[in-house]
Amino acid sequence: MTAKTYTRDDALALMTEWTRSESLCRHMLSVEVAMRAYARHFGEDEELWGLTGLLHDFDYERYPSLEDHPRVGAALLEADGYPAELVHAIRSHNHILGVPRVSLMDKALFAVDELTGFITAATLVRPNRSLDGLEPKSVRKRMKDKAFARQVSREDITQGAELLGVDLDDHIAIVIAAMRDIAPALGLDGGGSDAG
Repeated sequence: MTAKTYTRDDALALMTEWTRSESLCRHMLSVEVAMRAYARHFGEDEELWGLTGLLHDFDYERYPSLEDHPRVGAALLEADGYPAELVHAIRSHNHILGVPRVSLMDKALFAVDELTGFITAATLVRPNRSLDGLEPKSVRKRMKDKAFARQVSREDITQGAELLGVDLDDHIAIVIAAMRDIAPALGLDGGGSDAG
């Protein structure tokens, strides 16, 4: 079976059809832009990596259990003809499914997923609620505070950087810079909560 060609507009339509939560949509946009940055960093396919990031959690709102997510969404994407490597990366980002992270794209998706959420949390507690001026050392300091954003796995963040062979501070800097490029869409530009 030949894989169909999908555009960002196709992926965005699917994501918004399945997801009503503004914060979850913003998370997927964050992961998309971080994946695109890493695709450029490693000289990989930016469109494929971006689509993977954009769709990695599209089924989460309807199927939030670790046993169902992203199994349900990945099966739908596979049946719809999305590229096998995209589907595999999405399956591999949830450790419960036991799908090994083999490709660089698999590892990048795992590496940026938790980190984007943590960076968002770290930004929202800043007085200006802006990514401008946020530095890796500030993020690292927040990581040491176990009570802060406790649902975010610090181990996944550090393991993700190791999987990519990137220094943790460099990893955080790459993801902050990527997210800064779309800060208004993420509501992280200090401009209020009406950005979307």
